[in-house]
Amino acid sequence: MRHYEIVLLIHPDQSEQVPAMLERYKNSVTAGGGKVHRVEDWGRRQLAYMIQKLAKAHYLCINIECDNKVLTELETGFRFNDAVLRHLTVAKSQAETAPSVMMKAVDREEARRGDDSRRGEGRGDDSRRSDDSRRSDDSRRSEEARRSEEPRRAPQEATS
Repeated sequence: MRHYEIVLLIHPDQSEQVPAMLERYKNSVTAGGGKVHRVEDWGRRQLAYMIQKLAKAHYLCINIECDNKVLTELETGFRFNDAVLRHLTVAKSQAETAPSVMMKAVDREEARRGDDSRRGEGRGDDSRRSDDSRRSDDSRRSEEARRSEEPRRAPQEATS
């Protein structure tokens, strides 16, 4: 049996169904006599380019050991599942069980968000003020644009 790493991009509206999909794929690998070495849920991430008018997708990474028949069955399932936007299967020389670089980055982001939420408890008013100031800047700009257009309209109306 060979080792494979499979990366899946799932439609963001189907994020709630990801655990059930993972369970289905793991069951088909183990039913075919294979092993699942690593399963990573990288969560919703920004896409490098738009796919089917979507800017985000739910990423999954699965490292498995199986024969070619099981792999073909899995890839056929990916192809006919509308929730799977893209899939990539890479043959590996050995089983990967340590966390991937992407998973480490996801963990760091989650840790940073936790720190920011603890630090930012007292900063809620500041963020609101900045939003209000942005709104006032936008309204000021639109008011200036209206004023600059008014003198242009007046001569045009007078000449017609």
